[in-house]
Amino acid sequence: MFRDIPEDEALATVQAAWDHGIRYFDTAPFYGAGLAEERLGEVLSKQNRDDFVLSTKVGRLVEDEYEEKSGLFEYGHQKKITTDFSAEATERSIEESLKRLKTDRLDFVFIHDTSRDFYGDEWISLFDQARNGAFKVLNKLKEEGVISGWGLGVNTTEPIELALDMEADTPTISLSATQYSLLKHEKALQRIMPKSQAQGAQIVVGGPFNSGALLGGNHFDYAEIPPEVAKQVETLNGIADRHGVSLKAAAMQFSTAHQLIPKRLFYSVARRTGNRSKSAQSLALRGHRLLFEDPTDGAMSQFGDFCTGVEARVR
Repeated sequence: MFRDIPEDEALATVQAAWDHGIRYFDTAPFYGAGLAEERLGEVLSKQNRDDFVLSTKVGRLVEDEYEEKSGLFEYGHQKKITTDFSAEATERSIEESLKRLKTDRLDFVFIHDTSRDFYGDEWISLFDQARNGAFKVLNKLKEEGVISGWGLGVNTTEPIELALDMEADTPTISLSATQYSLLKHEKALQRIMPKSQAQGAQIVVGGPFNSGALLGGNHFDYAEIPPEVAKQVETLNGIADRHGVSLKAAAMQFSTAHQLIPKRLFYSVARRTGNRSKSAQSLALRGHRLLFEDPTDGAMSQFGDFCTGVEARVR
């Protein structure tokens, strides 16, 4: 996404993450039309499988058919991707992911992008297809002990809310991307966090830097950063400076401080920071006083200044 990443750089990034202690890795068939899974598997297959946690996603199948890519998805394999949340497609997707990842098991499986941002008004019918297909397959695998948990992997809160309201086949852990960060957290705190807590479910945070916006980048949630968001980042940087911490450290700690976030499973820094040197730099944030090894719910109180500061200065 955003640029073509050479093979050696991709493998070195994963290796750097491993060397610095990262033990949770998330991927998907959709990323590079299978290329991300292949590259991740190339490195992780050399490690003891009991030493790391691995998740991938279902809902999109990589077909052995040429398809030219463009836009955000122009890099990676030029293979056709089909959308299918049925039971049969879910089983096939898992089998193919295991092969690409060179592993014999997955820890978590997320149902990918059953949401309005990708499918518009069609998302509800696709959600229903998943509810009658992927949900049942993954719940059965969880009950049989084949996987440790399952849920949704989405960029909006509504699908997670809807799934948690179901009477049966409810997710145990979901990946909420771009929805719980210093820049964007209201819906997560008001909706999916309370519902998850009531159901005994957990949340994995994806995109704690909102596509690099909180790192000073020019992207926000997979698109060019809007002026108003750039102004928010400027405000947050000022608050961080007054507290003597980096905004990067504050953003990471905020996204791992809530009690529903699995403390050892916060989203892989390596996949979000772009290259080997940045991976090492980001992991070094544990030396900052805002990025603890084992953050607790009490740590949330440290972020009032960041949150209210943005509201007072921008809204």
